[in-house]
Amino acid sequence: MLRFITSRFLQSLLALFLVISATFFMVRFVPGGPFTAEKAVTPEILRNLEAHYGLNKPLWQQYLDYLGSLLRADLGPSFKYPNRTVNEILLDKLPVSAELGGISLAVALVIGVTLGTLAAVKRNTWVDYVASSFGMIGISIPTFVVGPLLVLAFAIHFGWFNASGWYTAADRVLPALVLGIAYAAPISRLTRGGMLEILHQDYIRTARAKGASETRIVLRHALRGGLLPVVSYLGPAVAGILTGSFVIETIFQIPGVGREFVNSAFNRDYTLVLGTVILYAVLIMALNLVVDIVQAWMNPKVRLEG
Repeated sequence: MLRFITSRFLQSLLALFLVISATFFMVRFVPGGPFTAEKAVTPEILRNLEAHYGLNKPLWQQYLDYLGSLLRADLGPSFKYPNRTVNEILLDKLPVSAELGGISLAVALVIGVTLGTLAAVKRNTWVDYVASSFGMIGISIPTFVVGPLLVLAFAIHFGWFNASGWYTAADRVLPALVLGIAYAAPISRLTRGGMLEILHQDYIRTARAKGASETRIVLRHALRGGLLPVVSYLGPAVAGILTGSFVIETIFQIPGVGREFVNSAFNRDYTLVLGTVILYAVLIMALNLVVDIVQAWMNPKVRLEG
């Protein structure tokens, strides 16, 4: 098990290094710069700004300086917010995205696992058809369509919620519902597929032959194995939810990491773009590592294959 974990950890470190390197050079090759969007400045002021932030150095030296800063857990200063560092901005925005993500994840798991389990147990009935239709529709319709539709219906037409903002408990409902449904749809399909495979295993037939109730069979015997595909999916899904949906946070004007990333891309704020990408990459890789460990614990064959 230790060898398996060490191997996955080293693979994650290599992938993180490649992501950091690729992102660093990609943002540098984008036309324009962090100061081109501001009011026209004299060449002398521009040179002073570039010297202050180290942008006048050769690109390879900027790259090495940035890697050195990362080793000290320093993501650098923000070009858009001169008095703030990227660390401060992300620490300020991450709790908002985490709160939205936590609620959305709960919504996704409750809806997805429930519908997927019911669809597998009631296979080829109207329950299965409704759950499968929900999964297909949820995957097919993007959040930038569902979000405005729910705003139009529940915020503008009925007036039950605010159209945007992050002030009251009611403001959490619509964005969490939209983001939760987006992940509940694939979770329901994965749960259905995993449960159908497990429900046809010999030990399930043995449990039925011994007179165990269907509820006990599903909850005690089938659910653990049936949720293995969901566990695999939750790694990148949880990372995506926790860092916030760019679309959702923009639609509902939520001051989270996703919205800040969009703004930083428009502002060509190199360090903030890099910091957000690194945060997202670290979360994905850390959660995928956790998922690999959980899978290895739930299924010993994974350890042997790894």
